[in-house]
Amino acid sequence: MKLPSLIFHPDYTYPLPAGHRFPMGKFGRIREVLIEDGVAPASAFIAPEPISRDRLEAAHTPAYVEAIMTLSLSRAAERRLGLPLSEALVRRARAATGGTLLTARLALEHGLACNMAGGSHHAHPDHGAGFCVFNDVAVAIRALQSEQRVGRVLVFDLDVHQGDGTAAFFTDDPNVFTCSIHCEANYPHQKAVSDLDLGLPPGTDDDAYLALVHDTFGALLDRVRPDLVFYNAGVDPHLDDSLGQLALSDEGLMARDRHVVGTCMKSGVPLACVVGGGYGPDLDTLARRHSTVHRAAIALGAGHEYRPLAPAAA
Repeated sequence: MKLPSLIFHPDYTYPLPAGHRFPMGKFGRIREVLIEDGVAPASAFIAPEPISRDRLEAAHTPAYVEAIMTLSLSRAAERRLGLPLSEALVRRARAATGGTLLTARLALEHGLACNMAGGSHHAHPDHGAGFCVFNDVAVAIRALQSEQRVGRVLVFDLDVHQGDGTAAFFTDDPNVFTCSIHCEANYPHQKAVSDLDLGLPPGTDDDAYLALVHDTFGALLDRVRPDLVFYNAGVDPHLDDSLGQLALSDEGLMARDRHVVGTCMKSGVPLACVVGGGYGPDLDTLARRHSTVHRAAIALGAGHEYRPLAPAAA
């Protein structure tokens, strides 16, 4: 049985100061639970190259990249980022961004690929925010555009928080369509303008949420006709997420992910999955929740025959 491409780098996880609310350890634990549960063997995971500085500067402003790489962010900028700036954080951000670029390349080649990190959608061209250093999806899109590997791209963001940074990157790019389905009352307080924003009230449950996803995603594939879809499979819409406010169940998340993956498989549209947000003190529970998208991809994508299209015109 041929598995979809699964991307992981050891630098995705490193220790944060005790008590920090960002669950950094979840990224390594996602890989571990997939192996422990017999879903994927250890040999299935592919390690990416950390993203180059040139690739970062093709998306982010050189001044911001310089401040990150030299650990010279201002105190205010570091507070907005929400993570203590360190060499380990820079290694992690470069590895995760390189992972999303590799995920996208493998999705274009094989039809489906999943990163064990990524989805840093609050990072803007000139600053980081909300635990997001570099906007991995934006960097990957700019790299693929420069290589004329894609024409139209759809970013389908189902993290509970609006993808404000990603929207900011592509405000003036008619070839990238950004869609964010999020909790309207949640972070960020000042929303950006995506091509399609669908803000939900707190407490939205499985039925209402899934109905919206079903109504939206297939219609967007027909409307945008993308060469590639980036799917931010954040699990923070879950009822028990500490930063969420929506009310999805485990079954609701699985149904959501199976719908997105299955719809792309049936439509023959390459799909690159990133994990997005998910918060809570129990890393095992959180990692298993995050692994839903990888389980869906493995179940629906294994053995799927995909014939890559010729590179699209820029």
